[in-house]
Amino acid sequence: MDLFFLAISATFVNNILLAQYLGNCPFLGVSKKLETAIGMAAAILFVTSLASLFTWSVFTFVLKPYGLQFLQTLTFILIIASLVQLVEIILKKKSRTLYNALGVYLPLITTNCAVMGVALLIAKKELPFSEMMVFSSFSAIGYGLALILFAGIRERLLISAVPKSMQGTSIALVTAGIMALAFMGFKGMAS
Repeated sequence: MDLFFLAISATFVNNILLAQYLGNCPFLGVSKKLETAIGMAAAILFVTSLASLFTWSVFTFVLKPYGLQFLQTLTFILIIASLVQLVEIILKKKSRTLYNALGVYLPLITTNCAVMGVALLIAKKELPFSEMMVFSSFSAIGYGLALILFAGIRERLLISAVPKSMQGTSIALVTAGIMALAFMGFKGMAS
């Protein structure tokens, strides 16, 4: 049951994007179209889950036993950058349209603080393997959920009567704030 509450907490209550505000750049950049948001959410899920597995393994079996925790940031960056390159190669071969649609935002996963934040939180909390996999996967699912919902809202805003002074980034940031408040409503559910 603890894993269930961890999953709910990582997805809704402590959403890596809306509660901790990590991964903001792709959130605002890729959320203009629903199809690119779905592709980015899938890429984030894949990279975050795989990066967490590798960073947890390296931290648990190499860095911590040898007292090299001070190298975790550099090590995690190298692991995440390598995995993003792998995703980029796969997308280039398997889904050229998604690769072109993501454009500059795919390399941004390399420096996406949501992916790095999840890896660092796992290392800081020293989660066991099962909790690490649940936390990383559901943090990425929560990020993707917020991204997809936000993209749907932004598409609707394009056909809505938004005051001229609020169009563009202004209404996007106000909407993100309202979404963060809505996700906070789950706090009593999994505290």
